[in-house]
Amino acid sequence: MLNLCLPTDMTDSNKMIINLALFGMTQSGKSSAGNILLGSTDFHSSFSPCSVTKDCCLGRSCHLCGFMRRGGQEITLQIQVLDTPGYPHSRLKQEHVKQEVKEALAHHFGQEGLHLALLVQRADVPLCGQEASSSIQMIQELLGHAWKNYTAILFTHAEKIEEAGFTEDKYLREASDTLLTLLNSIQHRCIFQYKKGNSLNEQRIIILERIMEFIKENCYQVLTFK
Repeated sequence: MLNLCLPTDMTDSNKMIINLALFGMTQSGKSSAGNILLGSTDFHSSFSPCSVTKDCCLGRSCHLCGFMRRGGQEITLQIQVLDTPGYPHSRLKQEHVKQEVKEALAHHFGQEGLHLALLVQRADVPLCGQEASSSIQMIQELLGHAWKNYTAILFTHAEKIEEAGFTEDKYLREASDTLLTLLNSIQHRCIFQYKKGNSLNEQRIIILERIMEFIKENCYQVLTFK
């Protein structure tokens, strides 16, 4: 069970802040995924034929007590999520979006560092073509040469996979060459987000547990931006 608590009696030794950034194409579900991670509605999310998010925005979750143990003691977790405009964007120039995200990463995570970048991708839309390549290229440019160690894919609308009669493994085996190449580059780090059958809190726990696995594999190292 995931518990919320107030930070009144916490010390630095038993509190951990996890910094995440969301990237992806327009209408991939970035803002909605960010709200699930935060357990709130910090980010505006709606269906639209054009890009909805125009500015970078940082959201912070409540403190999550007893989520994990480290060094023999319970750790209270707080999640910080940076939501970013879709790339390519339907209204903003690509260079403008890149500069906006670059400045936001330096402002919010310049000193504390970024634990993980999540490339948000709809499970029911193949990852291929120039637009997909542009999104991947932006992550590479913004995160630098170590981007492969700090990137995972978050598949939204994963219930569509089950509806089509696929398992997660079969879906990944039959994915586009672009997606397979990307998965190989990032050590097959991916998460499936389902809307069907699970409550929002259950979805959140499953996704956060998976994210923490990736972060532990990196020995809690971060990318800094100066």
